[in-house]
Amino acid sequence: MGKFEIKTDKAGKFRFNLKAGNGQVILSSQGYSSKDACENGIESVKKHSQDDKYFERNKAKDGSPFFNLKASNGQVIGNSEMYSSDSAMENGIASVKKNAPDASVEEV
Repeated sequence: MGKFEIKTDKAGKFRFNLKAGNGQVILSSQGYSSKDACENGIESVKKHSQDDKYFERNKAKDGSPFFNLKASNGQVIGNSEMYSSDSAMENGIASVKKNAPDASVEEV
């Protein structure tokens, strides 16, 4: 089962990572000014991850595929790592869809 881990970065911002059952990070957030805002971001991921229309598929300058998960207002709520292929990216999206809805939340 997946889990969200909340961390505080060096600048004092709260960030989360969604990890798959194998411990691999499959989605990372931006920095939030409060823990409450970060937890709201997690709830937004749980909600929006179930609809494919919120996944924005992109290519980096070097051609590496990656994706962003957006909220209904168009704001990015999480982004992926860079992948080696489109099929690997699609597997990452499938993993977010599978793991996010029931993922536990813990502060590390």
